[in-house]
Amino acid sequence: MERLFAVYILASQRNGTLYTGITSDLPKRIAEHRLGLVEGFTKEYGVKDLVWYEVHGDAIVAITREKQIKKWNRLWKLKMIEEKNPEWRDLYTEVCK
Repeated sequence: MERLFAVYILASQRNGTLYTGITSDLPKRIAEHRLGLVEGFTKEYGVKDLVWYEVHGDAIVAITREKQIKKWNRLWKLKMIEEKNPEWRDLYTEVCK
């Protein structure tokens, strides 16, 4: 079975605080953020809504992509979110299907 890796962006609200991360188990990791089990930035700033993600079949590709996005300015990240998710819906239920 192929192992998948997800790069994701969480938001505190529309146009709010953003967090970019990577995981090999997206539903589990987002649940941990939502429940406040992840110490640090997301817990401190209430960043819980999954507003963007993409899946990769290769860990190195996913890590490279995460690092790339983290270096981007905020406007580029907002544009990327708006293109895929213009309503800023919380995509958590979508990834838990």
